[in-house]
Amino acid sequence: MIAKKMVDALNAQINKELNSAYIYLGMVDYFVSENYDGMASWMKAQAHEELEHAEKLINFVQERSGKVDYPAIEKVTNKYKSPLAAFKAGLEHEKFISASIHELYELALAEKDYGTQEMLRWFISEQVEEESNFENVIGRLEMVADAPGGLMIMDGKLGYRKE
Repeated sequence: MIAKKMVDALNAQINKELNSAYIYLGMVDYFVSENYDGMASWMKAQAHEELEHAEKLINFVQERSGKVDYPAIEKVTNKYKSPLAAFKAGLEHEKFISASIHELYELALAEKDYGTQEMLRWFISEQVEEESNFENVIGRLEMVADAPGGLMIMDGKLGYRKE
């Protein structure tokens, strides 16, 4: 059986992952409203990934005979100054999630919860990929600046992301 302290921390992370999906859906709405269908598609794939992360944590807690909690999800925005601003907000959020996963891992170490440590290693690797994906898009958006043609090319390329 998993310790209550660990279950509480995992439940908090489940909420953060669900909130992440909500944040990215808000960005989808922004991109759709600005006619950036490719960016909307990219962000929708990101939102679905976050739901999968939450589900992975939910399944883990349940497998360990823990009780999953579903507190309210915070309200999010769907207003951004630019595509670059939206992706920068996404990167900052992913850094926040990475720090949260690291804190969970530290707790699992302190609790000598080897099963949770093993599961969290996947999340640690996943967060490296998540931050890298956002950094890549940001770098390209910074290159095109506000050039309409460049933004349209980026929009088209981002639409090819697979879930």
